[in-house]
Formats: sequence, C-alpha cells, structure tokens
Amino acid sequence: MALGSKALSPSFSRPPSQVAITRAADYEADLESILFETLRELAPPVAGKRVLLKPNLVGIDTTRPLNTHTAVIRAAREACLRLGAQSVLVGDGPALERDTEAVLESMNFRDHLGSLQGKFVDLNADEVHGVRMRTRASPLKELYLPQAVLQADFVISMPKLKTHHWAGVTLSLKNMFGIVPGNCYGWPKNILHWAGITRALLDINATVSPDFCIVDGIVGMEGDGPLQGTAKPCGALICGDDPVAVDATCSRVMSLHPERIEHLVRASYLLGHLKEANIQQIGEAISAVRTPFQPPPSFPRISRA
Repeated sequence: MALGSKALSPSFSRPPSQVAITRAADYEADLESILFETLRELAPPVAGKRVLLKPNLVGIDTTRPLNTHTAVIRAAREACLRLGAQSVLVGDGPALERDTEAVLESMNFRDHLGSLQGKFVDLNADEVHGVRMRTRASPLKELYLPQAVLQADFVISMPKLKTHHWAGVTLSLKNMFGIVPGNCYGWPKNILHWAGITRALLDINATVSPDFCIVDGIVGMEGDGPLQGTAKPCGALICGDDPVAVDATCSRVMSLHPERIEHLVRASYLLGHLKEANIQQIGEAISAVRTPFQPPPSFPRISRA
C-alpha cells in the first residue's frame, strides 16, 4: 500500500535519485507518448497496481494556470494503463473550492477523460479513516485520510509548476495537502495551516509518501501563486520517484534555490535528496529548460537572479 510504502531513512544513506526532464512544447503535443516513454525508462512498478493520480486542482479561474492540465492527467492515466496498471483513479480534495464538480467543469475534464464513473474521486467527500503518523513534526496527533488514498497501491503526485506565497513553491510535496479532506480539516485546510505548513507537510508526506511524481511544467505560474500569479511557459515535464529530488530539480528549473525553501530542506533529512550531486538527471539537462520564475513577494531570497 502507499501508506508507509517507503522506509524513512536519512537521505544521505540512499543511492542517487533519478529525475527525468522531457520537453513538451504545449498541451497539443503527444503527451501520452512522451510520458509513456519517460515512465518506461524510469520503470515505476505500476503493473498490477491500483494507481491513484493526485493532480493539483485549485479553482475555477480559467484565466490563470491554477490546475494540473487535464491533457497531462489523461496522458498519465493512459501511460499507466499501458504499463499494466490494474486500475487508475484520479483524485483530489481542492483546498479552496468546495464545489469540486465546478472545478472539473471549468477544466473540461470530461472532454479528456470521458465519464468520471470509476475514474475520479473527490477526496474531500470520500469516506475517511484515522491513521497514525510516521513522524511528529507538527502538533497533529493523527491524520484522517480518504479511503481511496488508503486503498491505493501506488500514489502519483501530479502538481503544476508554481510558486506559492506561503511555501515558496508548490510542487510534489505541497501537492499532497490535497489528500487531506476539507470535510475534516476545513477550507483552505485551516487545521493544517494552524499546525504549521512546513511541519504538516513533513507529517503528511512521511505518512503517505508519493511513490512517483509527474510535474506539469508546460505552463507554470510565477509570482504570487498559487492563485494570483502569472502564467509562465516552461515547456517541460519533470518526473521521478523521489519527491524531494523532483521538487529540488523543479526549483532549479525555475532558477530558484531549493536550499532556501524550508519544507524542502526539512524533507531532505528523511524523504529524499536535495543536493544536485545526489540527483542523476536524465533526458534534458536543467540548463536546457531553465526558465527564471519570479518568486512570490514573500520569498525574495529564494531567487537565483
């Protein structure tokens, strides 16, 4: 199961992590073939597994790139099925918008995935169960998690490449906020904010560590994200099975310092590699796709500019 599927150990005791960067000029590209070839090379063990794709679904503003693009979600689903997944379910619990159906409609979700029956679950409304946390970084004593998350064998975090006014960046690790149901934790997951975003992130990701990450960096968001920022084309997909390494690589693609982003630094002690020397880049080099992002006003020091 995804719950506790990875041993917690210091990142320095792990072998180097692989992160793949592939180019994708726009959402009209053959994303299914791109992701299938990337996943086939990285070989995530999805065959025979119940896979949960966890995209970042934020809101219904169609003028800004708030959400993981539906074309990327569809491509990831088809790629996993081609690799032998038993089933692929898409699920999220939007933090700000209580009407998940409205978010899906604004994204033309059904145009890409067809009927949502058996394909999508609203994690804010799913049946929940209390589980023990694997770390005690925050004041939280346990987590209430949706049944769909607990029943998944393999969880793939699928964030949008964005900056964030409270966390610096919102990538694979921050995206896991969405597995915690708003029906239990409020909007926008207020209890987690009161517990401290950085510390709550460590507890959530240690308890349900994403098994793989696919970051939609075709068009990201810079500046005052995750809502009020500006669209930033980057033309890349970033993938890997180490969420810290993936997020560190994404930060470097955005020309930001991962070493100055607190939740990435804390996560690097247990959950994955932060240092560039411990990350094996495959596909495109970071320099080939680097696109300087304007940091959020609250995090000016994370910029390399």
